[in-house]
Amino acid sequence: MNPAIEVKHLCHQYGSQTIYRDLNFTVPTGTICGLLGKNGQGKTTLVNILMGFLKPSSGRCLVLGDDSFHLPPSTRARIGLLHEGHLAYEFLTIAQTERFFSGFYPGWEREIFFDLVNKMGLSHDHKICRMSCGQRSQVVLGVIMAQNPDLLILDDYSMGLDAGYRRLFLDVLKDFAALGNKTIFVTSHIVQDLEKLVDSMIFIDKGEIIQTELDSFMNSFHCYDFEDGGELSLAKDEVIRGFEQRGERISVFSFADKETVQSHLDSMGVHPKKMREKKMSLEDAFIGLMGKY
Repeated sequence: MNPAIEVKHLCHQYGSQTIYRDLNFTVPTGTICGLLGKNGQGKTTLVNILMGFLKPSSGRCLVLGDDSFHLPPSTRARIGLLHEGHLAYEFLTIAQTERFFSGFYPGWEREIFFDLVNKMGLSHDHKICRMSCGQRSQVVLGVIMAQNPDLLILDDYSMGLDAGYRRLFLDVLKDFAALGNKTIFVTSHIVQDLEKLVDSMIFIDKGEIIQTELDSFMNSFHCYDFEDGGELSLAKDEVIRGFEQRGERISVFSFADKETVQSHLDSMGVHPKKMREKKMSLEDAFIGLMGKY
């Protein structure tokens, strides 16, 4: 089965600013992949390239087997896109929204749309402009899921949502993925949500990526905590991938085992006291790998 997304030697620039240089990754069909990176690393730019809204400087992106900048209507109809901000036509009612969008998608499933929006307990003549951000996002989610797409691309779906609506999104996405051969490519600033959803992740930092399975990453990336009496400043190298100090407590992040890190620090003149491995959430690991700023 062909990959849902295949990026080959992608390069892109805004003027003199290079966003990507020789970016390569694949998202297999039937998987849930999270794209993680700090602000300004080009996550939304990548979504725009995948959807054909931007033409890359060079390289190629294949989406459902077609070139992203020349997606035929038949392929676009198989993609459900949620851009940051949950765009909805505020002058329409719920019923008018369903009628409007249903005409664009041959596989439209009306029951899915109303099953989601009816959870809000609003009449179908309720206008979008009189809804909260969370309610609008539920209408948008209904529109996307009723398309019955083969590929969902979600760019920061969690923006402006409270914990309840974020949990609703996660539940719906899990049910969608369980249908089989459905692919989800998602970005979010709420990293802990992705920990409950994704199979694999792509970390992007200054145009470089690390692609890994979630379980593999969480089992192979470590945080070692120890005490030191003075101020330290440890640069990233082949062993130390992240460093943080709060008072006398120091945390070092690494893909290496404890003995290797201990020996490496000793060679640098740093002699950790009571070094121990500290359990991490995905958010902890993300900050350890990418840094706070």
